[in-house]
Amino acid sequence: MTIQLYGIPNCDTVKKARKWLDAQSIDYAFHDYKKEGADPARLASWSDAVGWEVLLNKRGTTFRKLDDEAKADIDREKAIALMAEHPSMIKRPVVEHAGGILVGFKEEDWAAALQ
Repeated sequence: MTIQLYGIPNCDTVKKARKWLDAQSIDYAFHDYKKEGADPARLASWSDAVGWEVLLNKRGTTFRKLDDEAKADIDREKAIALMAEHPSMIKRPVVEHAGGILVGFKEEDWAAALQ
């Protein structure tokens, strides 16, 4: 299975992750949320695997700019809808690999899972 990396190219964490993958000579395909969007079915699958709370980036500017009503009473379905509508709310990067998915970039976790 080819590793699939999801993110936004100008995100510093995505840049670090891509640099790390390149340094390890690990091939991957890159999915740019800004150009290709975020598939709600895939977001649901990821939510089942790691929890929507892990995927939804509440610390980012996009989430903070939402009105209070949009931020209130978030559950799985609402989180998936928000992330599909605003892909920059997805914690980055997300990596699909043969053993599952990784959310965010922690070098030690990636080394254990991908090497």
